[in-house]
Order: sequence, then structure tokens, then C-alpha cells
Amino acid sequence: MTFMKSLFFQIIAAVIIGIGVGILWPDLGSLLQPLGTGFIKLIKMLIAPLIFMVIVTGIAKMGDLKSVGRIGLKAILWFELATTVALVLGLCTANLLRPGAGMNVDPATIDASGIEAKTKGSELPHTVDFIMNIIPTSVVDAFAQNALLQVLLVACMFGVALAATESKAKENVLNLVEQLLGIVFRMIGYIMKLAPVGAFGAMAYTVGAYGASTLSSFGLLILACYGAALLFLLLLALAAWWITGLNFMQFVRYTRSEVMLAIGTGSSEVVMPRMMDKLTKAGCDRAVVGLVVPTGYSFNLDGASIYLSLATVFVAQAVGIDLTLGQEITILLVLMLSSKGMAGVPGSAFLALSATAAAVNAFPVAAVALLLGADRFMDTMRVFTNLMGNCVATFVVARWEGLLDQKRMRAVLSGEISAAELEAEEKAERSALKLNLREKQSQSLAAPEVL
Repeated sequence: MTFMKSLFFQIIAAVIIGIGVGILWPDLGSLLQPLGTGFIKLIKMLIAPLIFMVIVTGIAKMGDLKSVGRIGLKAILWFELATTVALVLGLCTANLLRPGAGMNVDPATIDASGIEAKTKGSELPHTVDFIMNIIPTSVVDAFAQNALLQVLLVACMFGVALAATESKAKENVLNLVEQLLGIVFRMIGYIMKLAPVGAFGAMAYTVGAYGASTLSSFGLLILACYGAALLFLLLLALAAWWITGLNFMQFVRYTRSEVMLAIGTGSSEVVMPRMMDKLTKAGCDRAVVGLVVPTGYSFNLDGASIYLSLATVFVAQAVGIDLTLGQEITILLVLMLSSKGMAGVPGSAFLALSATAAAVNAFPVAAVALLLGADRFMDTMRVFTNLMGNCVATFVVARWEGLLDQKRMRAVLSGEISAAELEAEEKAERSALKLNLREKQSQSLAAPEVL
């Protein structure tokens, strides 16, 4: 009975019902998109302030600008290593399984108009533009646009400035931010009660709008992508165990509700707040979590990297082109750059694929439209792999910085510390924070006035 009341069970049930509605009543399923979209928007509206407050409190308590720089540098190095492995794995899988071989598609018969609708006229930013776009037009604009890297920059600057402040204002501001952070997490808790509704709507729409017939048309491509992702996750789990002692399967079980919600809605951003909270409770320092997770959403798209490299070779095979080693190296280099600017850009996968096709110049760019039908069914693979990649990166960077409590990590993931105990700890921390604030207010009122 307790299991049936759990969020995990409710989301699974909602996803299954959504699939049933999409198959039996596809027209109705196509109309249910607002349920999933509305839920995602509710969560996204809190992500920017959440990231800001988590990073500010983490850096202010750390009080060391050099540590912040080290964390950022180590995170970027890990991201680059992980995405390179993912890209190479995608290329190797495509060459081994050859999912597009024998299709013999004539590029002249392909209708490329769907790509324009998918991308909405957007384009991936060039390297210089991408770097310059990290600097917001104004502080307010960064939050209004929900631009995570811009919010990250503002939060780091504010946190460093607050850490360098010696006056009593530092304690007051820090206490205020921590109080607000607790309120934001409570708001997220309220919104998460609607998670089953959001997962139901998103899944019903996906199956109703795209249909299950796509699975048979692109079966080998989908199988290749999921197989490559599974191998990548195995390598990731081994690396995490070797560096941090992390039991990957225990972590998946620990975050099963968030994983199912991300899969059901097709968005990893929707679980970012909950994942950040769970990573902190599992022994990762708050500053590391605040810096690594949001940055990873732009720089560490492992699942997308596997799909992009594999899909590019698939399209070439489908139109009867055998790529040379030099052309595949070009694909690798182009995707290493273009995959970093994908976050937040509509139809970014098709933009990256189109840019890669143009750079290789081995097959018509219009041939990328072959993937329009299969793309949505790759979301489960991309979302789960991206999500796990960022979580593992957080554990690894925290371990490298000596900011991972491994004893607590093992206790939380093995269930020695239960969910109820974690919640009790959180309530105790909030109570202690309130008590501390009241004491400081009392001391301030009791202090003699200085003329």
C-alpha cells in the first residue's frame, strides 16, 4: 500500500496509461500535450532562482575563489572526456551495425520542410557567440530568459563577492538566501504532486502524435542508439566506481522517481531541482552540485552525442554513401563543437546534424529529414544518459576536490539512511536555521545603540 502511494509508482502508472491512451485514442492523445508542457513550465520557472541560491550559499560558505575555479576546470575536463567517448562510441556502433545500409533512399524524394518546422528558424551559436552569450544583457534578463549559464555566471560573481564580505551583512544575506532556498524547495514539492499528470499528458501526446509504427520503420537505428547508450552507461558506471566507489545501480534506484519522470516527460531539466537536492543528500558538497549540474546541461550531453554521431553515419548509409575515415574524423570534430551550444535551442539535434552534413559534404543536408520520424523515440535514451552523465560527473568532481562524503554516499544509496531520516534531517536543518536567525535578531535588538 505504501508503494502504491509512492511517486515512483504513480509516475509509472501514469506513463502506462498515457501509452494506452496514445495507442487506442491517438487523436485524444495528441490533444493532451498541454498537461506535459504545463508541468514542465511550472518546474522550469523555479530553476533559475534555485541555481542562483544553491551556488551562492555553496560558494559563500566555501569562501575560496580558487576552489571555485578548480571545480569549474575539472568539470569541463570531465565533460570533454565523457562527450568524446560518447561521440566515438556512436560512430563505432554505426559502423559495426550499419543501421542505414540497404535503405537506398533517393535524396531527391525527401521532403525537408519538416526540419524548418522543427528548428523554427533557429541556428546553433558559433563558438565566439556562445561564449559571449554567457554574459547576460542584464542580471534581470538572465533570470527572465531562464538562461542557465548566464544565471550561473551571476551566481558565481555574487557568491564570490559575498564570501569576500567581512561585515555582518554577509551573515544576514546568507541566512536570507538559505531561508528562500527552503521555500523554493517546498514550492517544488507542491509542483511535484502534479508529476503523474504531466507524465501522463506527455506520453499520451508522444504516442498519439508520432505513432508506434515508427518503431518498426527505424527499428535497427533505435536498437543501435539504445545499445550504444547501454555500453556507455556501463563504462560510466565502472569509471564512477573506480574513482568514487559509487554503486551505479544503487544510485539509479535512489533516483528512480526522478528518472521515470524525466523519461515520461522527455525532459531532464524537469528533474534538475530534485536531482540537485538528492546529490547533496548523497554526500556531494552543495557548491559542487550547484556548479557542475547546471553547467553539465550545456556541456555534458552524453546521450545527445551518441545519437548525433550515430545518426549522421546512419543518414549517409541510408542514401548509399560510405564515409571515409577522414570524413568520420570531421564528423567527430564538428560535433565536439556544435554539441556544446545545443541546450535551449529549438530542434538543436537537427541543426547540429545539418551543420555536420554541410561540413562533411558527402551527402545532401536535406537527407537529415529522414530522422524526423525516429527522433522523438530517442528521447528516452538521450534524457536518461544525459541525466546519469551529469550526476556521475558531480560525484567525480566532488571526489577530486575532496568534497564527497563517501561514507554518507554509501549509507544513503544502500538505504542505511532512509528517505524518512533524510526528510527529518532536512526539517532539523530548517529548524536550526530559523532558531539561529531568531537568536541573531534578538542579539541585534538587545545591542546598545551607538551614537
